[in-house]
Amino acid sequence: MHDTFTIDRRGLLLGAGTLALASSLPLKARAQSPRKGGTLRIGMADFSTSETLDPTLMDSQFQQNLHWQLRNNLIEVGPGGVLIPELAESWKGSKDAKTWTFSLRKGVTFHNGKPFTADDVIYSFNLHLKEGSKSQARPLLAQVASMKADGPNTVIFDLKDANVGFPAITSAVGLYIVPNGETDFDKGVGTGGYILEHFQPGVKSVVRRNPNYWKADRAHFDTVEMICMKDATARANALLTGQIDAYNSVDAKTVSLLQRSNAIRINRVKSKAHFAFPMMVDQGPFTSNDVRLAMKLAIDREDIVKRILNGFGSVGNDHPLSPAYQMYSADVPQRSYDPDRAKFHLKKAGVSDLKVQLHVSDTPFTGATDAAVLYKAHAAKAGITIDVVKEPEDGYWSSVWSKKPFCATRWSGRVNEDVIFSLVYTADGIKAGWNETRLNDDRVNRLVEEARREFDTEKRRALYAELQRIVHDDGGSNIFAFSDFIDAVSSKVTHGELSGEYMLDGSRAAERWWFA
Repeated sequence: MHDTFTIDRRGLLLGAGTLALASSLPLKARAQSPRKGGTLRIGMADFSTSETLDPTLMDSQFQQNLHWQLRNNLIEVGPGGVLIPELAESWKGSKDAKTWTFSLRKGVTFHNGKPFTADDVIYSFNLHLKEGSKSQARPLLAQVASMKADGPNTVIFDLKDANVGFPAITSAVGLYIVPNGETDFDKGVGTGGYILEHFQPGVKSVVRRNPNYWKADRAHFDTVEMICMKDATARANALLTGQIDAYNSVDAKTVSLLQRSNAIRINRVKSKAHFAFPMMVDQGPFTSNDVRLAMKLAIDREDIVKRILNGFGSVGNDHPLSPAYQMYSADVPQRSYDPDRAKFHLKKAGVSDLKVQLHVSDTPFTGATDAAVLYKAHAAKAGITIDVVKEPEDGYWSSVWSKKPFCATRWSGRVNEDVIFSLVYTADGIKAGWNETRLNDDRVNRLVEEARREFDTEKRRALYAELQRIVHDDGGSNIFAFSDFIDAVSSKVTHGELSGEYMLDGSRAAERWWFA
């Protein structure tokens, strides 16, 4: 048996304390006595016609929601970022945080009747590690040296180096547990609260409640339908006319209109989500840090938060951490709109009459195109010409994002600092295709690894502060805003405390909500 350790609750919630949280909802939700029945219809803004249910190929919010209707992770992220045991009942780390032992839940079966065991976990995680995998989880699992089963209900992960935050990684998007040997992922077989009835990518999905679901207090609807609806106005009209019961990515400018209806409720949740116009640092003209600084100084963040987010958010500061993260540093100077300073950096870079193309659609976030047009006006005062290129909505994530050197993006935030920095700002993130700016900085790579193995909270805070400053000063992330999540729901729908991890209650509305 390995020696074990615990750290603070905010950081990880390790050991025996996690047992008390197993498959539980917040007190508020339980007090409202959920009842079963009905069909929940959700209008989804973010989807693609090329989607699959392969866990390693994640593009959209539609996929994410559907996966968590059908499948479970080892750990779930609850409201407030609390880690809740899911298919893992508990977990413990060795004293050096290099070995992690997960005790798995007994008596769980997949939709096809197969019992859930440790072999399913190992198979599911190896899907992301195999040669050629494009999984976004691949850089997160690069630290895993080996996995082994210790009987049917225990999995042991040996890491190449210490990581005090490793359990949180198992809650990540994509690390859904599928049956050992499964290859036809579009059957949707999982251990989740719903069974797949129909999935037509880019159109809709239908699932029905799993009568044998192991969480007795979840998955309350008889059926759940998700309907693909790209246009924000169409989604609003569908809710107003009773064609759907909820939709995500509400246009902030329509909130006051929707609030006039007593039949509609606006769910506004503070989140870790940020909006950005990332620049690829290995593509001209963005290879020059002075050009990148000029582009960051040429955007009026306050104006965009006021006019595009309608105040439902706050200004960004060109690194991914908002105050919602434990390791957020308030010492990084807030960057502000300064056309004259932008001109100074352009001159320093030896660039005059800078012209760039900015590729956008409203798929990353509602209002992205309008934000780009505003940015064009802001940048003109710095002598920068931005050509706004409107791209097709369908296929934006696969054909534009991370393909064009300058585009619009949205990150919904991640469970902890290690996950967001590993995924988006490291060399491993480049290999996996998730490092959208292609920043490859030796110091950043080393700091991410050092922070993983640092037990002392204050020392870890200092490491993450340096990471934030490097990305702010030298990176290609033009992060201009942190946004609240705004979902609109029928007053017939109720729920407990909402999660700020992703839209629609952490993408788990189908499992956590019910009809009043």
